[in-house]
Amino acid sequence: MDILANYGTTLILIAAFFGFLMAIGIGANDVANAMGTSVGSKALTVKQAIIIAMIFEFAGAYLAGGEVTDTIRKGVIDTSLFASQPEVLVYGMRSALVAAGTWLLLASYMGWPVSTTHSIIGAIIGFACVAVGTEAVDWSSVQGIVGSWLITPLISGIFAYMIFISAQRLIFDTDKPLMNAKRFVPVYMFITTMVIALVTIKKGLKHVGLHLSNGEAWVASAGISALVMVGGYMYISRKFANTVNDEKDSRGFTGVESIFSTLMVITACAMAFAHGSNDVANAIGPLSAVVSTVEHMGEITAKSTIAWWILPLGGIGIVVGLATLGHKVMATVGTGITELTPSRGFAAQLATASTVVLASGTGLPISTTQTLVGAVLGVGFARGIGALNLGVVRNIVASWVVTLPAGALLAVVFYYGMQALFGIGA
Repeated sequence: MDILANYGTTLILIAAFFGFLMAIGIGANDVANAMGTSVGSKALTVKQAIIIAMIFEFAGAYLAGGEVTDTIRKGVIDTSLFASQPEVLVYGMRSALVAAGTWLLLASYMGWPVSTTHSIIGAIIGFACVAVGTEAVDWSSVQGIVGSWLITPLISGIFAYMIFISAQRLIFDTDKPLMNAKRFVPVYMFITTMVIALVTIKKGLKHVGLHLSNGEAWVASAGISALVMVGGYMYISRKFANTVNDEKDSRGFTGVESIFSTLMVITACAMAFAHGSNDVANAIGPLSAVVSTVEHMGEITAKSTIAWWILPLGGIGIVVGLATLGHKVMATVGTGITELTPSRGFAAQLATASTVVLASGTGLPISTTQTLVGAVLGVGFARGIGALNLGVVRNIVASWVVTLPAGALLAVVFYYGMQALFGIGA
């Protein structure tokens, strides 16, 4: 307790640095989930993708990152068991942050697309087991999270399959694909805009003082989406106004894919926002626990307000990570699993964004890595099993399996290191 009273500010500053390190790891690794499909389909260059992601990842983290943070902070371990030694919780959460951040940076440098959620949850479980015991872990909550790792790839895969098949039947497999693209792509724009508008209005804007009822949120989202749909229709009609060819040949398909390239810019923004809102919790959740414990002088509170500077810190860290190391994992996900075109990438991106937004709205911390891979697999299955690079898929799954124990082991090492340096714990 004396440690918290005498060195509280220092503890918070160190935890903030570790949280920033973790956020950098999130940006470096999970940027592939937001932008890998756009780059892989050549709808965006790496530079364009990074600029778009910088803006929308930060916006998602800052505006809509608060709800899932609570789940990470209170859902994985029973913090009441640390009441007699709150400094153990503080040092443990710092160990978890630096452990998960270290693993993510290593994986990013190697180009491995791993789960940031797995990393931080494994790290928290690791330190809790050695600091207090296995009874500190809320295993039922962990089971629910593990279940989501299986369910969300399946959901996103089904979504992607349905979106891709609908595009095939409504546009590509018709006699006049370009004409039908002009007709139906604005509808896809409407759906995509609804996804991002709903999460922004219902969840994100309450952090800046705007509270709308469900009905008002749906009406506002529909209005914004309708404007985007009309604007998209006008843009597409003007862009291809002088296009004579509309037959079912390579030139017609090229025109259709160019339309989907335009649409992918919208889905890229939506995915970046959804990713930022969901995965910033992995960095700021443990940091929020440290700040709350220190500010309350060791009292483990049931509910705490996130300090004003924590969400921006997480958002900035994500931006730094994706701008420095993000391109390596982006290349793995964008081109390694299956060959992507703008229409295929759009289906995967919209499915992933929709799944992440659904999970983020319910407060369940999912793995966007697994959600995206599920979506890309769904697109691949729609074209046949031969369209998938199963060797790459196996390697990605293997990296998922390694991540959770790696996070736990590193957290144990860092926790014992802090224990030796500062004499904390039992």
